[in-house]
Amino acid sequence: MINWPRTVSHLLLLAAPAFLPSPGATQVATDTGFAGVQSRGAVVMGVDQYSSHHMFEDLPDGGRIVFVRDDPADTAGAARIRRHLRRIARSFAAGVFTDPATVHAREVPGTATMARLRDRIRYVASDRAGGGELRITTTDAEALGAVHDFLAFQRMDHHAAGHEGMEHHQTP
Repeated sequence: MINWPRTVSHLLLLAAPAFLPSPGATQVATDTGFAGVQSRGAVVMGVDQYSSHHMFEDLPDGGRIVFVRDDPADTAGAARIRRHLRRIARSFAAGVFTDPATVHAREVPGTATMARLRDRIRYVASDRAGGGELRITTTDAEALGAVHDFLAFQRMDHHAAGHEGMEHHQTP
């Protein structure tokens, strides 16, 4: 953790309270880029990003995004995740990637190509315990490269796992 002088720390806390992690968060408050992703993600996805986790896995025919609540008893949060994944499956299939752009406050790598080649990519959302999964498939080499670029960026910016069993919310 950065050892800021008290006055700077105090100003940071006053200037950006919306970007501070919730109690129990594993990420330090000084990582404002990550905190911003988490804060915007909570608004776009409808659930606290610090009490849920993502996984962005590259697969030979595309990849998958897994998004689940850490508390298996949070059925309302799981339902919000499932609605979000179904909505983004529809928007991605239409070539619309505004949700990732909003969460990351920039165009996400791979999305321009994924939008252009939308007729060559399939998106299927399904339920999982505590949330859901978005499976992305393609047989097109250019689309596959774009999907992998998209997933790699997501892993990096969300500090997320690349496959199940990996730790999540780690500082790179």
